[in-house]
Amino acid sequence: QVQFVESGGGLVQPGGSLRLSCATSGFTFSSSAMSWYRQAPGKERELVATITSAGGNRNYADSVKGRFTISRDNAKNTVYLKMNSLKPEDTAVYFCNFRFKTDYWGQGTQVTVSS
Repeated sequence: QVQFVESGGGLVQPGGSLRLSCATSGFTFSSSAMSWYRQAPGKERELVATITSAGGNRNYADSVKGRFTISRDNAKNTVYLKMNSLKPEDTAVYFCNFRFKTDYWGQGTQVTVSS
């Protein structure tokens, strides 16, 4: 079955950086677009970034453009989210996502940006 193991979240000061990882199994990762979403307390889950199967095309939410970079390693079945210049409003639980007939989600990793 589809499984994700997310890691890399934590507490960071404003202006800091984190790199999230999502190791996957149970599907053909190298043929699949992947996404990162986030959900802040009291808010709806929102799309942060998407990367196509070979990594040639990436799209970002306006709120993270220029600060976040999505990437992937198809040899390791892993997708990453590098987050720079973090702001308090980036505080949320971050989820990786794969969509094939339905949405598959990781368990989420907490990112807290606070001084």
